[in-house]
Amino acid sequence: MNYKQIYARKKACEKRITDTFGDIPNTSGIYVFTRMDEHGIWYAYVGQAKNLLSRIAEHLLGYQHIDLSIKKHGLYNKEKNVFGYSLKVFLENEGDLDSKEKEYINLYASLGYQLRNKTVGGQGVGKSGIDDNKPSKGYHDGLEQGRKNAINEIKVLFEKYLDFSIKGEPNKIKERKLNAFKEMVDL
Repeated sequence: MNYKQIYARKKACEKRITDTFGDIPNTSGIYVFTRMDEHGIWYAYVGQAKNLLSRIAEHLLGYQHIDLSIKKHGLYNKEKNVFGYSLKVFLENEGDLDSKEKEYINLYASLGYQLRNKTVGGQGVGKSGIDDNKPSKGYHDGLEQGRKNAINEIKVLFEKYLDFSIKGEPNKIKERKLNAFKEMVDL
C-alpha cells in the first residue's frame, strides 16, 4: 500500500467516526469507547490523544486489542447495532493528558465498567498494568492449555471406561513408560 492509499483509508475512517458520532476536533483530549454486551455487562476503554479525531480513526485500522474489539463489535447504531461501541470525547490541555487519562480510567472503573485498558493510564515512566500478574495469551499458552485439556480428557476416559497394561512381556523401559503415563494423567 502506498502513502496515498493509507491516507485515503485514514480519511475514510475519520469520516465514518464523524458521521457516526458528530464533529470531533483534532485537538488534545481524552476519548472513551463504551459498549454494553448482550448480557448487560458494560465495557470501557479510555485513551488520550494530542489529535483526537486522528487517533480515534486509527482504532478502526489498527490491530491492538481494543482495535480488534471495535472491529468485531462495530460502532453503536440504535437501529442496526445496539451492542456496538459508543464514543465520548473530553477536551483537555495537552499537558494534563496523563493525569486526566488516569482520572477517567478510575472514574469508569468506579462506575462498574469492565475496563479494556491494559494499563492504568499515562505515558510516563513507571507505567503499570491493570493486572500485571495476568498471563499473556500467546501461541505457547494456547498449546499448554490444549495439552492440559487433552490430559484431563484422557484421565476421565481411563477413570471411567478404560484399563491400561503393558504390551507383551514387561521390562524396565515399559514399566517406566507406564509410570510416566500414570504420572501424566495423575492416576
